Amino acid sequence: MSVFCDVQQAAPVAVFKLTQDFNNDQFPNKVNLGVGAYRTDEGKPWVLPVVKKVEKLIVHDDRLNHEYLPILGLPEFRSSSSKIVLGDDSPAIREDRVGGVQCLGGTGALKMGAEFLRRFYNGSNNTKTPVYVSAPTWENHNAVFSSAGFEDVRPYKYWDAEKRGLDLSGFLRDLESCPERSIFVLHACAHNPTGTDPSQEQWKQIAEVMMRRKLFAFFDSAYQGFASGNLDKDAWAVCYFVSMGIEMFCAQSFSKNFGLYNERVGNLTIVARDADNLKRVLSQMEKIVRTTWSNPPSQGARIVAITLNSPELFSEWKDNVKTMADRVLLMRAQLKAKLQSLGTPGTWDHITDQIGMFSFTGLNSKQVEYMVKEKHVYLMASGRINMCGLTSKNIDYVAESIHEAVTTVQ
Repeated sequence: MSVFCDVQQAAPVAVFKLTQDFNNDQFPNKVNLGVGAYRTDEGKPWVLPVVKKVEKLIVHDDRLNHEYLPILGLPEFRSSSSKIVLGDDSPAIREDRVGGVQCLGGTGALKMGAEFLRRFYNGSNNTKTPVYVSAPTWENHNAVFSSAGFEDVRPYKYWDAEKRGLDLSGFLRDLESCPERSIFVLHACAHNPTGTDPSQEQWKQIAEVMMRRKLFAFFDSAYQGFASGNLDKDAWAVCYFVSMGIEMFCAQSFSKNFGLYNERVGNLTIVARDADNLKRVLSQMEKIVRTTWSNPPSQGARIVAITLNSPELFSEWKDNVKTMADRVLLMRAQLKAKLQSLGTPGTWDHITDQIGMFSFTGLNSKQVEYMVKEKHVYLMASGRINMCGLTSKNIDYVAESIHEAVTTVQ
């Protein structure tokens, strides 16, 4: 008898199941709007020109070798990563209370932060501490915190389906009514999956309540620069929280804004109360990393570090990122315009009000099913689409399919 006889087969992850179904579809005009990565107008992955340039520099640098990195990662990567999200003039950096942990992508940064908080936040065992994630949120948020040992992962109000925008009043009510010292997972920009972010004034209201009620902010920053094309604008919320003196974690991913999806490049930025507190946190982080992946891989981190620490390469990278952001913004504008010109019922302002790679279309589950089965346009059951799946060649077909779904299926 197998020792694994009681193991149940897990359901496939939704986005990968969608891609599998798309690949098996023989319809010539099929469209995949479910993919979670950037695509060019030709529907192809894009290796950033600056990344190609830096990879050549690495290949020809005879000083480099394949020795282990330090447990917490490449020092110049960790410091430069924290600087781009907090800013060079961050008071927390000047006060030596900011540190970083190189992680395996943004998911790894969330995992390291979750493992630390479960062990040391607000006591030595925090399995009962509530962790709040937005409703809806990226599906992995729930799983990462649950697998770290948190037993009480709850939703907080975020998306107003009727208004197709932020439910700020519901969000603030949940902040006011939750147990003190609860942990809140916040999307730094380009909320996944809705594409709806609080305004700066709304972020100020959120920060005020969180500070007053002693709630812990754990930012997930997966799209800095990629959302608006401007690094500082996309990091505004994180910087504001730091300016208010709030201790926090920020999980950073370089998958989207560097196109380094398979290199798994992430950083956990830690903003502590003071330098001594930071040292204690990092010492425990070393122990957690040591028993998880021992020490991280170097290639992706070197690409990011070299780019961020060279004024010329940094400038080129920002141009590359803006190229991606501008394409997404263009697809948003064109989709909205085409739906309006077709006279598609309802308002479509939310398409351009939202930001980042993903958009909540507002299509209901039956309309999504119609899109997939009848029109061969693949999107998530929630109605979320990746704007990068739209191209100049398929956008008319997609707009017409949405129009048909909305007018045919209620």
